[in-house]
Amino acid sequence: MSSDQERAELDARAKRGETVVPGGTGGKSLEAQEHLAEGRSRGGQTRREQLGTEGYKELGHKGGETRREQIGTEGYQEMGRKGGLSTIDKSGGERAAEEGIEIDESKYKARS
Repeated sequence: MSSDQERAELDARAKRGETVVPGGTGGKSLEAQEHLAEGRSRGGQTRREQLGTEGYKELGHKGGETRREQIGTEGYQEMGRKGGLSTIDKSGGERAAEEGIEIDESKYKARS
């Protein structure tokens, strides 16, 4: 199959709603998905260039700290346990229920 034929097939699949380019979610054509994927990649790289690698890591760390403050340390740990159980086809909650693992969501304290 030639490159033009491959692109035409990928474009047809994209028009049917399939994601054919990693990171191109939501694009209604092959070209749109390519542009979306490129923009998403470039956006993260630009932010890293602005902040530097250490600043970029710190930004992610701050988000985690904020979440821990919102739901409390015990809730944050419980959320991590639940997330660690998730797989591609099942959420952490579904898998915990299947395997009889107790997840205490009362530890997710709400802060006003």
